[in-house]
Amino acid sequence: MNCRAAANQSYAALLWLLTSLFTARVLGQAVQHWAPQPFLPPFSEFQGSSLPYWLLLSVQLVILALMGFVSWRVQTGTSVPSLRAGTVLACLGGIYMAGSIARIAVGLAVPAAPVWFRTWIPAIFHIVLAAFVLTLALYHRRELGLAHGEAHK
Repeated sequence: MNCRAAANQSYAALLWLLTSLFTARVLGQAVQHWAPQPFLPPFSEFQGSSLPYWLLLSVQLVILALMGFVSWRVQTGTSVPSLRAGTVLACLGGIYMAGSIARIAVGLAVPAAPVWFRTWIPAIFHIVLAAFVLTLALYHRRELGLAHGEAHK
């Protein structure tokens, strides 16, 4: 296995881990919706918005399918690194991560903050999703030698 293939496997492993974490969150909420279990948090703690559950679940399943597709393409080496994709993903992922961290910070710092800031399960999993986007950005940029300023040498 050459260095590039090994790097792809490292990125793929992290992407699959993040996908698995998000899958566990989606499954946990589904279980609590249809067959509540005492060892899981209540359904309401999984629900961070006022979206109807059927719509939230539909969106989550689309996100999971996309995460699986992207992870598979990185793992198999069929994802072609792109500077444009890496740059866009880095910008969007950075904004997403900053917003997710800000949400948690407000929830911690302001006891009377609206419930959206204080629902920890969705907040934490937005960090998982942002980490997925940033990992994918790093894959694109590293594969092109742009992750650590190599382009400026």
